[in-house]
Amino acid sequence: MTTASGQSGRAPETSARGVAALCWSAVALEGYDLVVLGVVLPKLLRDPSWQLTPATASVISSVGLVGVMIGALCVGPLTDRFGRRKLMITTVALFSALTLACAFADGPLLFGILRFLAGLGLGGVLPVAIAMVNEASEAKGGSATTTLMTGYHVGAVATALLGILVIPALTWRAMFVIGALPALVLLPLLARHLPESLPATAEEKAARSPVATLFQGGYLRSSLAFWVTSFMGLLLVYGLNTWLPEIMRAAGYELGAALALLLTLNVGAVLGLLLAGRVSDRIGVRTCILIWFTAAAVFLALLSVRLPGFGVYVSVLLAGVFVFSTQVLVYAYVSHHYPAVGRATALGASSGVGRLGAICGPLVGGALLSAGLAYPWGFYAFAAVAVIGLVSVTFVSNRQPA
Repeated sequence: MTTASGQSGRAPETSARGVAALCWSAVALEGYDLVVLGVVLPKLLRDPSWQLTPATASVISSVGLVGVMIGALCVGPLTDRFGRRKLMITTVALFSALTLACAFADGPLLFGILRFLAGLGLGGVLPVAIAMVNEASEAKGGSATTTLMTGYHVGAVATALLGILVIPALTWRAMFVIGALPALVLLPLLARHLPESLPATAEEKAARSPVATLFQGGYLRSSLAFWVTSFMGLLLVYGLNTWLPEIMRAAGYELGAALALLLTLNVGAVLGLLLAGRVSDRIGVRTCILIWFTAAAVFLALLSVRLPGFGVYVSVLLAGVFVFSTQVLVYAYVSHHYPAVGRATALGASSGVGRLGAICGPLVGGALLSAGLAYPWGFYAFAAVAVIGLVSVTFVSNRQPA
């Protein structure tokens, strides 16, 4: 099939919309798969044949995230070397097959191994998808990336809703079967309709390897800055999602209110994705990131003030608007900053290093809770993380390196 039009190497406009829809679907499946463990864990912990403990469950969750991190770090160079289309198909096929295998695991050991292996594929989906939609899109801001990431939240919400309906009727194993089945439709569509992007000329590939692109030609400072920024961005996302209810309970709120505030935070996340994309298209993604990190720090610090009634919901909603979409804007910035020959590699590295922050976020919140400092110092700590992210992104070169 025709893969590009004109000299730009981009797909025509109709193909751009098709690429966006297919990549959105893949990211939605990723969102489902990354959240499904949390949905089925309550059943697994009460299954006497598995003898699963909270500590063992935490290990399974952690090894899955390690797999995602490794997958993100490895897929970028492979994508830039062999092409976006092949790697997108491979990663979706890999995590879908291993997700299906999880339905037949007979104990925690095999289940944990399968979750790690599935994570390798899951970690690779996002860098490839972001690279593809940005190459197909004419927009220089972040709307292509932020729109793509709404797929993740749709997948996550679908997991929670299906869990309520499916697990009582068909057991937890059915959740993994359901998570794998869409690949039977999506994979043929990817193979038939995804264009094979041409990320670099033969001369560019000969001149530098994808990994070398991160460190040569003036990109070293930017690469380090993006990694620190992504670490902080994902630390915020995972730290708040894990511990916000408990921190709010430490502040004196009832459990029901604390859970409602977590829902409010994630509603703010979706609104923030839609808003951030439009704003970044108008003022530029770098400027938008600086504003977003600043606002995130301010509203996180304000959460330390106990507000009456509806005020706390507004404050949490605004925190969600800026905290969650900031990291997505960082991905958009990475995608526009690097040349095509190293774009997926840069995205994979940023996502992979950021996953370390995702692992550390819950640890930071847990340590503060254990020390009795969760309120108000937990919010001050998260606000400080946002400030570090703000400072680190200013070290990204403001001009396109040579």
